Amino acid sequence: MGRIPIALQLYSIRGDCERDLPATLEAVAEMGYEGVEFAGYYGRSARELRTLLDDLELAVAGTHIGLDTLLGDCLAETVEFNRALGNRFLIVPGLPEARRNSRQAWLGTAAIFDEIAGKLAEEGMFTGYHNHFIEFSPMDGELPWDTFFSNTGQDVVMQVDIGNALHGGGDPIPYIERYPGRALTVHLKEYSATNPQALVGEGDVDWGRVFQLCETVGGTQWYIVEQESYAYPPLECVDRCLKALRAMGK
Repeated sequence: MGRIPIALQLYSIRGDCERDLPATLEAVAEMGYEGVEFAGYYGRSARELRTLLDDLELAVAGTHIGLDTLLGDCLAETVEFNRALGNRFLIVPGLPEARRNSRQAWLGTAAIFDEIAGKLAEEGMFTGYHNHFIEFSPMDGELPWDTFFSNTGQDVVMQVDIGNALHGGGDPIPYIERYPGRALTVHLKEYSATNPQALVGEGDVDWGRVFQLCETVGGTQWYIVEQESYAYPPLECVDRCLKALRAMGK
């Protein structure tokens, strides 16, 4: 398969985005990132955001949104916004406790995601789920990650966050192979047992294995850098992460 482009989850630099979104996006583009993933829109319309990105030749790799924005009457508005934004990946980064506090709750949530995925398919869009660490802690004899993805269809994106899963004591890497073609977007976040502020390439992640699976069986369309701890100013951190990935040949 062809080279996988690298995007930045803007939550990594949310303070900079809040202070001056145009200048921050310009800095991201100058670093060499090819796209961004949103986690909030900083008071701007979809068309305003699209204009900012188009001017900088940045693509949209996805957005993190609440499940409630994909339910009932809200779905049509969400689809319209993301169509104008030019986004195909509508990823839910967490769930209310009632939707994840038992195996039965996870099964019910899986059914909801399947229903949403069917509706979004008509728009050429995907929904999906992004892990933190709880999904890799056993529940009722099974990992919630398995409960959810073994009971959802192929169109529900498995957005693996490498660092989050390792933080929870799980190893997410084999799941890219276990659920082939479903890791359409993958969060590249470092994990280190000794350095909580480690940047990509400074910790314990077997990045070679991650890349090998993403690029053979994962179906990955975007690598997305996310950094949530900072040994340097946030913009410098994400710049260093991208440089490390370039040094790895990405």
